[in-house]
Amino acid sequence: MNHSRIEVLDTSASRLRNRGNGPGRPIGTILQDAGRLSAEDAERVLRLQRDEGLRFGAAAVRLGLLTEEDIRHALSHQFDYPYLSREDTSLHHELAAAYEPFSASVENLRALRSQLMLRWFDSDIGHKSLAITSVDSEDGRSYLAANLAVVFSQLGQRTLLIDADLRAPRQHQLFKMQDGPGLSTVLAERSGLDAISTIPALVGLSVLQAGPIPPNPQELLGRATFTALLESAALDYDVVIIDTPPAARYADAQTVAVRAGAALLVARKNKTALPELSQLHRNLNQFGATIVGSVLNDS
Repeated sequence: MNHSRIEVLDTSASRLRNRGNGPGRPIGTILQDAGRLSAEDAERVLRLQRDEGLRFGAAAVRLGLLTEEDIRHALSHQFDYPYLSREDTSLHHELAAAYEPFSASVENLRALRSQLMLRWFDSDIGHKSLAITSVDSEDGRSYLAANLAVVFSQLGQRTLLIDADLRAPRQHQLFKMQDGPGLSTVLAERSGLDAISTIPALVGLSVLQAGPIPPNPQELLGRATFTALLESAALDYDVVIIDTPPAARYADAQTVAVRAGAALLVARKNKTALPELSQLHRNLNQFGATIVGSVLNDS
C-alpha cells in the first residue's frame, strides 16, 4: 500500500503491553515468546555468537533464522517502542506509523512531531489540544491526525485522538473500532468519558471515535460540553489530537480549532487551491485560533 509522504512546509504559520520487557530482556527470549525463533534455533544462534563474537541478532541473520525485521521487532520490545508487524491486521495498514515506523514518511511525521513539541505542546502553559484542519475532503487530514497520534504515543506521551468529524468520520475505520458511543453521544450527554477506548496494540494511545452521526453536528460542537471535554482531557493526557471535517464545506472545523486553541493546516499537493488555504488561515486567525504550521500531503 502506498502511504502519503508528509513534508513539513511551514512551521511558523506487535503488541506491546508489558512494560517489564525493558532493555534488560534478551532479544532471544523476546523472539521465542513471539514465536519467531525456536529454542533449538536459539541454541544454534548462541553457539555462533560465542564462537565468532557476534551480536545475537547478527548471528541469527547470518544463519538465515531471522530477518532484519525480526530484529527490529525485538528491539522495539526492548525499548518500549511499540509497532505492528505487517501480518497483524488489528489496525488499518494506512496507519503507517504503527506498521512502518522506519520508513521515510514516518520519519517526516517524527520531524513534524518535534516541531509541534517545540512550538505548541507545552504542559507548563497548558497547550494540550491541536485541531487538524484542511480545506476539503481527501486532503489527508484524517490520515495525518491518526498517524500523528501514533507517533506521539510512541514518544511516551499520553495521547488522545478525538474524531470531531461528525459528518463523515474515519478514525473508527482506521483503528477498526466497533460501532458504539463516541463524541456525539458525549456532547449530547448520553454517555461519559468511558466512551474513550484505549488501543491495546499501542501503549499510551486512546481514541474517542465520532459515534453515531447526529443531525446537528455544528450545534453539538458549539456546546460548552465540548470545552469541558477538552479541559478534562487536558488533565489526563499530554497530547490531544482532534480530527475535523473539511473547512470549505462546514463551519465545524473553525469551532473545533477555536475550542482547541490551535490548528495545523493540511494541504494536498496538486489539489488544494492556495487561495482557499489562505482563506482558511485568515478565518481561523480571525476567530482566535493559533496556526502552528502547515503540512503538505504529497501523494
